[in-house]
Amino acid sequence: MRVAFVGKGGSGKTTLSALFSRHLARSGAPVLAIDGDINQHLAEALGGVEESAPPLGAHLPEIKDFLRGDNPRIPSAEAMIKTTPPGRGSRLLRPLGDDELHARHVGRAGGVPLMVTGEFDESDLGVACYHSKLGAVELYLGHLLDGPGEYVVVDMTAGADAFASGLFTRFDMTFLVAEPTRKGVSVYRQYRDHAEQFGIRIAVVGNKVTGEDDLLFLKEQVGDDLLTHLEQSPWVRAAEQGRTAPGPDALASLEPHNRHALGVLREAVDSHPRDWDRLHRHAVELHLRNVRAWADARTGEDLAGQVDPEYVPGPAAPA
Repeated sequence: MRVAFVGKGGSGKTTLSALFSRHLARSGAPVLAIDGDINQHLAEALGGVEESAPPLGAHLPEIKDFLRGDNPRIPSAEAMIKTTPPGRGSRLLRPLGDDELHARHVGRAGGVPLMVTGEFDESDLGVACYHSKLGAVELYLGHLLDGPGEYVVVDMTAGADAFASGLFTRFDMTFLVAEPTRKGVSVYRQYRDHAEQFGIRIAVVGNKVTGEDDLLFLKEQVGDDLLTHLEQSPWVRAAEQGRTAPGPDALASLEPHNRHALGVLREAVDSHPRDWDRLHRHAVELHLRNVRAWADARTGEDLAGQVDPEYVPGPAAPA
């Protein structure tokens, strides 16, 4: 199951991404965390890097070449764009599988397997946008055969910028983290309106709640979309200051209410079975949008032909 954490900058989405990943790892569930935020703070929030791995964004051509496999509709990595959907002959992946992409790009932080997109460095200034790096994550999720009880948790870019690429359609559940302030809920309506167009499930997670007034404010602002909330946490502050032990087991000392909230998040994810047809339909639609908007003109090819009408998404597709 694929889970995204989004929200305004400073809302605590990276903290929640880390807490949820550690919560899943502590239960013994297979989980992969992915840092898709330009600030790249997820490793630190998880408890610090234990094993580093090359960033995905710096190796996009190699990732494309690996994923296209023997798909006859994709003659080269250069002809493959970030929205290119898989087809017959594409190389499909199992979560944390025994393949060269996972072997190369999965590190470890705080006891949790971690992929990173990489920082926006000096060579990118003025010539690239961060979504060029996120293209690797979009392709990875598009070629992933994950199932119930397997989790991929992505810390997304802040604000409505998360909708600037087709990546937002790749998830089973999107958690919008909101503080109990007007600024904290300011992006909620933007997310809701964009998500409704694609049938994307969004649930609001209140964060840094200090009392009934905060909770009432969130309920007034987002209504039934408020799934649960986390209280202001001394444990989180201590972790951010390096005063708690790393690793998923350290979560045992997290405040009881906040541990319960993480369980509510997992229940929300597990209660919605994967709709493979919807995921693939959105992937094809977003690909054709990009083809018409810029990709055909840039590559000089008809990239609509990359869509394989006979491809069957989901477990029936051979990995």
